Amino acid sequence: MNIAEITAILPHRYPFLLVDRVIAFTPNERIVAYKNVTANEQFFQGHFPGQPVMPGVLILEALAQAGGILAFRSSGEESHGKLVYLMGIDAARFRRPVIPGDRLTLTVETLRHKSTVWKQRGVATVDGAVAAEAEFLATISKPVEAA
Repeated sequence: MNIAEITAILPHRYPFLLVDRVIAFTPNERIVAYKNVTANEQFFQGHFPGQPVMPGVLILEALAQAGGILAFRSSGEESHGKLVYLMGIDAARFRRPVIPGDRLTLTVETLRHKSTVWKQRGVATVDGAVAAEAEFLATISKPVEAA
């Protein structure tokens, strides 16, 4: 999937869209995507000047976005007009820093899926080395009305 196909599924837009391309997809099972981490990312201005490191929460968000694509595309027509909402993150671990020039590979696998609720495990790697990992709980539902 290219960026146009990704933005047709995810509501996120720059600078918060953190998936550049999907390179493998098996419905209901697994997705592999990547994020090219560039020096001009807005978060590097303050995290950390002179020693840029991608914030861990954004690595988790990139994994969650990839997991959202997996859930949404696997759900087919029943997901039309709906969004994937993150419900929880468990067992998050950070193993190595992600810096400008890295390609963050995002691999997400389904652990369980029942009705509209998905439990997934994501691993983010750079050149085969684990940068972060976590389990995610998400649901597909109608958009929440703004107050």
